[in-house]
Parts: sequence; C-alpha cells; structure tokens
Amino acid sequence: MSIRSAKKHNGDIYLQDPIGVDGDGNEVKIEDKLADTDKSIEDEIELKMKVAQLYDKVKNVLIPREQTVIKLRYGLCNCDELTQREIADLLKISRSYVSRIEKKALKKLFKEIDMGV
Repeated sequence: MSIRSAKKHNGDIYLQDPIGVDGDGNEVKIEDKLADTDKSIEDEIELKMKVAQLYDKVKNVLIPREQTVIKLRYGLCNCDELTQREIADLLKISRSYVSRIEKKALKKLFKEIDMGV
C-alpha cells in the first residue's frame, strides 16, 4: 500500500520545488516565477483597458484609410509593424502621402484621447 501511495503522488509538484538556477547561481523555485513583482494585477487591467480604448478610438474616430495606415504602421490587430515605404507600396500611394495620413490620424487620436481624460 505504501508503494501504491507513493506512485500516486509521484507526479506532484510543489511551489517550493527548485526548477533551476538564475544568473547568480541562486536556486529558482516555482513560487519565484509565479510571484511577478514587476506588474500588479491592477496595472495589467489598466493597460488592457487603455488598449481597448485605443482600439475603440481608432475604429470610431479615424476614416478607413487612416485606420489602415495606423494599424499597419504600429502593428495593431495582430499584424507586423511596417515602414512608411512598405505601407506606400502596399496601398500604391507615395511614402510622403502615408506620412501625411499617419500624422493626421495621430493628431486626431491624441486630440480625442486628451478630451476623453
């Protein structure tokens, strides 16, 4: 029975179990990795709320072409960040026109966000 009981608990892990060593040679435990002191839950929630607000402003304040440029330029909506030249090639417009669209869209967003605060 003792052997069966030991087998049953063989896969158990504990927060105090070591999982390796850090750069200084100190033992790292599971609980150390779970305790993320850099960001609190409140900070995470606040960041997510700000990101949601930004997406909402992009959708509701900008015209479609401005939305496209901002999304591509800053990698929003799970796409890669592109240069102004890459966006210009993609949209078949000049790089300077992409720059003007971006500048105008950012100005609209900053104004809208400042007014919302």
